[in-house]
Amino acid sequence: MRPWSRRKLLGKGAQAVLAGGVAFSGMPTLESRASAKSAPEAVDYYQKLGITPFINAAGTYTVLSASTMPDEVQAAIALAARQPVNLNELLEASGAYLAKKLRCEAALVTSGAAAALVVGTAACINMGNEQAVLGIPTDMAGLRNEVIVQKSHRYGYDHALRNCGIRFVEVETLEQYEQAFTERTVMAHFFNAGPGKISREDWVRVAHQHGVPCFNDAAADVPPISNLWNYTQMGFDLVTFSGGKGLRGPQCSGLLLGRKDLIEAARKNNSPNSNTIGRGLKVAKEEIVGLVAAVDWFLKQDDAAMEALCRERADRIAKQISAIPTVQTQVFIPEVANHVPHLLITYDQNRIKITGAEVMQKMREGKPRIELNPSTGGAPASAGLPGGPNTIVVGIWMLQAGEDMVVAKRLRAVLQEAATA
Repeated sequence: MRPWSRRKLLGKGAQAVLAGGVAFSGMPTLESRASAKSAPEAVDYYQKLGITPFINAAGTYTVLSASTMPDEVQAAIALAARQPVNLNELLEASGAYLAKKLRCEAALVTSGAAAALVVGTAACINMGNEQAVLGIPTDMAGLRNEVIVQKSHRYGYDHALRNCGIRFVEVETLEQYEQAFTERTVMAHFFNAGPGKISREDWVRVAHQHGVPCFNDAAADVPPISNLWNYTQMGFDLVTFSGGKGLRGPQCSGLLLGRKDLIEAARKNNSPNSNTIGRGLKVAKEEIVGLVAAVDWFLKQDDAAMEALCRERADRIAKQISAIPTVQTQVFIPEVANHVPHLLITYDQNRIKITGAEVMQKMREGKPRIELNPSTGGAPASAGLPGGPNTIVVGIWMLQAGEDMVVAKRLRAVLQEAATA
């Protein structure tokens, strides 16, 4: 008898096991027997590993472990972790569920927005060509691989597309864009938070005139909630969102939304399929379920209520430091990415003798540790946010209840000390 291959197991694992007469639901595992005796005590592995958590007054930055998950999402993940499932079945079912919720043709849960860029770009290159799935990025013979992009939309995630063997063709004006299409053009890429002279509507219109799919990277662009369907309904063939930012899902999750044929092609390039460009971009059952739960949670929220809560917290912080000489505060909402209230604090460095970067370091070194937005004291850390040597940026939306006052009191102490130095 020939042994089962990994591919057969992925596609028919559940049926094969059941055919062998094993009923999972009735068979207690070692773990279930142990839990029947006593619930395990949770171990604080941050403490065990010597890692100090912090109050997140920065935002949903990847290096700062992005967002925190609501209780409902954590509970869904914990439940999903207890039982094995077939990943292909879960990806298909979750995609159908999310597509209906998010008003698009199809959806795919990925291991992050960058992973969605990889498998979405690969889908445009090799849709309908099974051999090309195996060949990219090193064997591009006969494949279209030119991606048109606005020069101002080149960014820190270019590598996700370049991993697929593409070559960027840069344009700056609408006229240049209209003339850039050739027989090698495979995709038009748009960075949703990027500056540029060409609108989203024109980007889609021109691409479709040439029969070329267009991809919108909107990773950090919820809220507002309606953005989850605004861009696909605008005509973008593929759109990606991060699961671990505004959606408050698992950090290692992302959404790829769009045309059914392209999403199906993206799945063929994705894990758990072996020998594909996305094989290493594995998304686990916990992250798939966690993102579905996060979308359900997010769709129950209200844009105005989320903004009001952030403004209330920003106002409480501003009030605590308003009496310090030369300190000025304002609430600022970036137009597109991270479209939530941030508190901007500026001051006269002749009176308050400290730089924003030094304020950030003092907040980081205190107890509890506090991380400010990376724009503090330097260049803008993300699209739309200001920066500057005498600018402090407080990210509000990832603060937990009561943490705003902890941040406020620490900021007041740091600034007052510098004002009397």
